[in-house]
Amino acid sequence: MKLLVTGGAGFIGSNFVQYILEKYLNYEVVNLDALTYAGSLDNLKEVKHNPRHKFVQGRIEDGKLVDKLMAGIDVVINFAAESHVDRSILEPQVFISTNVLGTQVLLDAALRHKAKLFYQISTDEVYGALRLGTKKRFTEGSPLHPNSPYSASKTSADLLVRAYHHTYGLPVVISRCSNNYGPKQHPEKFIPTVILNAVHDRPVPIYGDGLYVRDWIHVIDHCCAIDLIMHQGKIDEVYNIGADNEWANIDLAKKILKILCKPESLLTSVKDRPGHDRRYAIDSAKLRHEFGWAPSIPFERGLAKTVNCYSKAYK
Repeated sequence: MKLLVTGGAGFIGSNFVQYILEKYLNYEVVNLDALTYAGSLDNLKEVKHNPRHKFVQGRIEDGKLVDKLMAGIDVVINFAAESHVDRSILEPQVFISTNVLGTQVLLDAALRHKAKLFYQISTDEVYGALRLGTKKRFTEGSPLHPNSPYSASKTSADLLVRAYHHTYGLPVVISRCSNNYGPKQHPEKFIPTVILNAVHDRPVPIYGDGLYVRDWIHVIDHCCAIDLIMHQGKIDEVYNIGADNEWANIDLAKKILKILCKPESLLTSVKDRPGHDRRYAIDSAKLRHEFGWAPSIPFERGLAKTVNCYSKAYK
C-alpha cells in the first residue's frame, strides 16, 4: 500500500509515519510537509534512511505539486494543519489558507487520481465547548459548534470532506481526537511549555483560573486508532478518539511540577485568551465497540516519560 501523509514532519504526523513504517514492512509513505515552525526533519530521523519513506517539502495548497505526488497513491492521510489556537486568533487567514483551501486541493487531487481513501485528521474542538461539572461528552452525533478561527477552519475542512463523498463519491473517513501528548510536540503547546519552563525555573503560565479541562491521550495510542480506522473504518463515518482522561490545566501543571520536583510557586496566572473553551471531553464508545480499541499507555507512565524526554532534550 502507498500512503500520502501530509504534515508528516509535525508532532502527530511524524509519530504516525514512524509507527506505520515499523508495523507494515510492505507499505510506502510519501511524506509532504511545508516545514513551517511546527514541523522539523529532526522528527523524522528514525525513518531518514528508510527506502520506503520519501520526504517532499511543500505546501498542500500547491496544486501542481499535490497532483504530481498523488499519482499511484492508495490512501491520503491529511495531518497537515495550522493548529495553535492562539496563533489562529492573531492570523486567521493563515489557518483558512492551509486548513480549508489546502484540504480542498488535496480532495481534488485524490478524486482525479481515484484514491481508495481520503482520511481527514480532525479535532474535538470542532464540537465547541462543554460546561464544567457535567458528565456530558462529545459523540460523533454532537453538533459542530466551533469557537475559534482554528476550530472553525477544521470544521470547514470536515464539511468539505463530507461534501466530496456525497457529491463526487470520493471514499472518505474522518476522526476527531482529544489533546495529544508525547515526544516531538512543539514547545509552544501546553505540556511542553510547562515542562520546559519548570526545568529552567521560569514562571509557568496558566491561562485565567486554570480550570480549563482537556482529555489527554498519548500520541502513540492515537496512531494505533488511526491505523485501525484506516484499515477497518466504514466509508463516510466519523470516529471519535479519546482516552477518558480529563485534567484541568492547573492540576496537570501541578502534576508535572511534582514529577520534576519543582515548587508550585512557579505557577503564574496570565491573561486569558479570547473565547477560551472551558472543557472538551470525547466519547469514543463507537471506536471501542467496533474495533475493540482502547488506550494502552497509562497516563502516569506516558506523562513521566514525556517529562523525562523534554527535560533531557532541552537542558
